[in-house]
Amino acid sequence: MKGYNGDTIRNVALLGHGNCGKTTFLEASLLSTGVINRLGRVEDGNTVSDFDKMEIEKGYSIGASLVPVEFNKTKINFIDTPGFFDFVGEVYSALRAVEAAIIMVDASSGIQVGTEKAWDICKKQNMPRLFVITKSDKENVDIPNLISELKNKFGTSVVTLEDKDALNEAIAETDEALLDKFFGGEEFTEEEFSEGLKKGIGDGSIAPLFITSSTKGEGIKEVLEGIVNYVPSPSHKKPIKAVNDRDEEIELSVDPQGKPVGFVFKTIADPFLGKINLIKVVSGTFSQGMECYNSRSEKSEKMGSLFYLRGKNQIEAGTIPAGDIVAAAKLQNTETGDTLSQKGNVVTLPVIDFPQPSLFVAVEPKSKGEEEKVASGLAKLMEEDPSFILERNPETRQTLLGGQGEQQLSIVTAKLKDKFGVEVSTVPRRIAYRETIKGSSDVQGKHKKQSGGAGQYGDVHIKFSPSTEEFEFSEELFGGSVPKNYVPAVEKGLRESMDKGPLAGYKVVNVKAVLYDGSYHDVDSNEMAFKIAASLAFKKGIVEAKPCLLEPVMYVEVFVPDEYTGDVMGDMNKRRGKILGMEPQLGGGQKLMAEAPQAELFDYSVVLRSMTQARGYFTMRFERYEEVPSHLAEKIIAANKAEEEEK
Repeated sequence: MKGYNGDTIRNVALLGHGNCGKTTFLEASLLSTGVINRLGRVEDGNTVSDFDKMEIEKGYSIGASLVPVEFNKTKINFIDTPGFFDFVGEVYSALRAVEAAIIMVDASSGIQVGTEKAWDICKKQNMPRLFVITKSDKENVDIPNLISELKNKFGTSVVTLEDKDALNEAIAETDEALLDKFFGGEEFTEEEFSEGLKKGIGDGSIAPLFITSSTKGEGIKEVLEGIVNYVPSPSHKKPIKAVNDRDEEIELSVDPQGKPVGFVFKTIADPFLGKINLIKVVSGTFSQGMECYNSRSEKSEKMGSLFYLRGKNQIEAGTIPAGDIVAAAKLQNTETGDTLSQKGNVVTLPVIDFPQPSLFVAVEPKSKGEEEKVASGLAKLMEEDPSFILERNPETRQTLLGGQGEQQLSIVTAKLKDKFGVEVSTVPRRIAYRETIKGSSDVQGKHKKQSGGAGQYGDVHIKFSPSTEEFEFSEELFGGSVPKNYVPAVEKGLRESMDKGPLAGYKVVNVKAVLYDGSYHDVDSNEMAFKIAASLAFKKGIVEAKPCLLEPVMYVEVFVPDEYTGDVMGDMNKRRGKILGMEPQLGGGQKLMAEAPQAELFDYSVVLRSMTQARGYFTMRFERYEEVPSHLAEKIIAANKAEEEEK
């Protein structure tokens, strides 16, 4: 592959609903430019961009893949992204490496949820965007009607290059001089038209629309020409904000003569080469053998093998200028989101802002003793897909996988088996309940043991009552009933007892304990005896002080289109939730603020997606603990006791 500079490079992400034709469009582009001699099919598993074993098995894209196409002395780096929402993290990664996005729309399906989501992500990130209608050769498609629907949905910025009147009006809006010329009835020159269109696409005020049939090869070259002629090149991108090693904000221009800076936007776990990092060269020029410095890991990396990727195929790279995308193999201390620069010019670019996981499942190894293998395998898979996370809950002692949905998490566990040979089972999630008291008690804890030799003796009188603090301890002793040097042992015995309550074995909170009396033995008393006496008093005192079970309550913000608001509110009420308020959102829709018990929200991601046709989403955080209703508490306590007896 010949060398290109920032002016002759275009970086474009392909977005859209699942099965809208992104991968097949790439095949048609490669066919039309002579890279391949026959059109691959997703169904046959022989396309250039869907090369992963799992993608071939499933018949859809799982990870973003890089496919460069050379056309009219220009290199177009296409990044094909998955259309299914569970893999939206791949979209966020891809958008960090491109200057524009193409939103693909299946002519036979029309505007789908994925179309809307792609538009929203691009709009949020101020990403220039184009529309490409695919599968125009299918039966019973109504292209004029679809174009009308796109304009109604996404505004007057959507224009076809055949519609000269609308296009001229949109171009006129980009510049006051052009606006005057337009209202004066004058024609734009070819240069004014081209520059106005470029500017409009660049600032998002124009979203040109193309019509294609990949299977027939129709409209493909028109799209490629449109990208070459009108999509912003990396060289024309606004300066990129970064931070230097003194935490000062700086701006980087896409200049091949500048200091080398690269951003790692994706990591691939290759079974033969190991880890491969995809790097967008932001500034300067990268070359094999050069030394780079990773500002996150604070370690140097030597650029060994550098190559261009076209799907899984590797093409040797020489020097890679600012604006281009290159792959690096075997970097030891580099992962997705890292910035590579050089000592003396250390730079850090913003990391990728992945969406927070909305679905968590508890997993455990199918075979005993494979905990470390599971943890190691998942850590490596997280390098490839940082949009899922791994958590260990110390209270429930469960390993939790968090991601965007069931599909993503099932792929993660399938890859764990396929690549690392370990299997996990999904098990019911446990809840970190708490125990507390609503009343007061006054009890004695006495430990007396005599079995030859020195005995043990400890005796305490303790009052228990509710507290706003997690645990309060004080002593009101008089007359030396308990020597002062044993008081810390009493407190320690109480604190250790807090870890396991008498109701269901959960951590006890919000308790005040006052040591006010007791007795001791000159010979047999020691710290251990008083520690045991305190634990006996605790068990008795909590039971006598009206103990109750507490559950975690979450604060939830749900974002939904107006038409689903009633259904979402009704569902939240069924989950023992409370609606706290509503706020209309700019651009339509509502934000619902609510509180609900965590126990009722484990499946909320799946249900909300189903209820709103994937248009709704939510964020959630822990708010506080509240008492569990008595009828539910009884079931939880009974289940816990049954589990303990089984053990």
